[in-house]
Amino acid sequence: MFQHLFGLKEPELFFDISVHVGTLAAIVIFFRKEIISIIVSLTHFIAGLFNKKKSFSSIYEDTDVKLAFLIVVGSVPTGILGILFHRIADQLFSSVVIVGFMLLVTGLLLWCTRRIKKSGKGIAGFSAKNALIIGLVQGMAIMPGISRSGSTIAVALFLGLDRETAAKYSFLLSIPAILGASALSLADLSSYTVHSYKAATLGAVIAAIVGYCALKLLVYMVKQGRIHIFAPYCMIIGVLALVCGW
Repeated sequence: MFQHLFGLKEPELFFDISVHVGTLAAIVIFFRKEIISIIVSLTHFIAGLFNKKKSFSSIYEDTDVKLAFLIVVGSVPTGILGILFHRIADQLFSSVVIVGFMLLVTGLLLWCTRRIKKSGKGIAGFSAKNALIIGLVQGMAIMPGISRSGSTIAVALFLGLDRETAAKYSFLLSIPAILGASALSLADLSSYTVHSYKAATLGAVIAAIVGYCALKLLVYMVKQGRIHIFAPYCMIIGVLALVCGW
């Protein structure tokens, strides 16, 4: 929408990638304890496989190892959709009307979470099927106007996950998605000219700072069961986008 507002026909690809890197940095810093715990547990599990002290059937015994496995499972449908449709999605970003419609969809999805009860299943009750569904929704979020975090958290709550697990899984699942999207963009970067490293660096830093603050607020709201308060915002912006687009 700001691209449309500023009259930018084709925003610089390198700048877009740098902003993604800034967002990724915010997620890694915010969930650094969880990420370190997963890496340590996964290292021990892999070592156990080589020493034949563990088998693949024991992957669900450690919650961190199971979470890592579920992130891989959820990343599969996201990756498939991203590879198949990322060029089409890039073209859709030029339509403010589509952004407006999808923001209304996001708003409706968030609004429907208001009646979900606090209790729910944690990692222990989290199945591979749940991960596939959430990963599929994340893949669909390549559509402009569909909130990746909002849609995946909402669907996780609908599937019966507790609020903390839904938020944590949503953002940890975004790490391979952002890395994958950046890799796809880097493949196209050779045909572009980098105009401003300063703008790219500033964009990455600002994205990291604002992203971290937004994460802190959003995770707090999810734990309080108040993610639906973002619905009116999405709907208002969505209507404004439709008016501007038409």
